[in-house]
Amino acid sequence: MDPTLVPLAFFSVAGLVFAYLAVVEKDLVKAVIFSAIQSSTYTAVLYLLRAPDTVLVYLPVAVGLYPAALLFLIGKTERGDGE
Repeated sequence: MDPTLVPLAFFSVAGLVFAYLAVVEKDLVKAVIFSAIQSSTYTAVLYLLRAPDTVLVYLPVAVGLYPAALLFLIGKTERGDGE
């Protein structure tokens, strides 16, 4: 049995869980954080699938630039609590 199957299954399930949490979360900042965690778990999946060149591109974009841009844009908006 391949020793990478167990971590591959773990990171895949964790990615699905964090993707679900990002979709159902009401707070946008928490949703962006869950999305970044989901992206990092998928980065681990890509690494375990032996695609290091894809990991080198996906990691800074999906875990760094995209959440930073979203958090910057969320910071520029006003909070509306349904009033």
